[in-house]
Amino acid sequence: MHFLPEELDNYVVDHSENEPELLQQLNRETNQKILQPRMLSGHYQGRLLSMISKLLNPKNILEIGTYTGYSALCLAEGMQPSGTLHTIDINEELIDFQRKYFDKSNYGNQIIQHLGNALDIIPKLDLNFDLIFIDADKGNYPNYFNIIMDKLNPGGIILSDNVLWSGKVIENLKSDDIDTKALIEYNKILKEDPRIETIILPIRDGLTISRKKDT
Repeated sequence: MHFLPEELDNYVVDHSENEPELLQQLNRETNQKILQPRMLSGHYQGRLLSMISKLLNPKNILEIGTYTGYSALCLAEGMQPSGTLHTIDINEELIDFQRKYFDKSNYGNQIIQHLGNALDIIPKLDLNFDLIFIDADKGNYPNYFNIIMDKLNPGGIILSDNVLWSGKVIENLKSDDIDTKALIEYNKILKEDPRIETIILPIRDGLTISRKKDT
């Protein structure tokens, strides 16, 4: 979903950083071969993820929801040379597709894929993170938050995608709409949790930046 008029949105994209060639290839192949290509972060949001990562210069990154690997590659651009990016996805069919592009990049040796349920995998990761990106099943966003906070370093950042959910978060909630209900709860958690400070960016489908306070 775009919240700006199309012409103004196009201007914003045209006057932002260009999409790297490898990511252009990944973008094209995702749209040609993979179901639900709209799940891809895409050029503009990808450059935003890259910029945030470069500003933070994280050592360790956690991504919940890999899809075809586009956002992981964007986040890896700001990672320290000795750092690692752990990315988790439940779709076994995409593992080889992801790895092909990871290995074409400069970060292949630093990107570690995990297959399975993130709620089971994250507690077993024996390290803390400076940057965490959540872009997976919306119904579990509150649960993801609860298990990542202890693994987020002070000053670390949580990026949460799709938090405006095509505007459904301000519409009348349908009783069977589990995803919207979870996102409304999640947005409330981020606003009220005293351990973090949060701001929602109304770009694409809504992106939240939450920073864990130093004390």
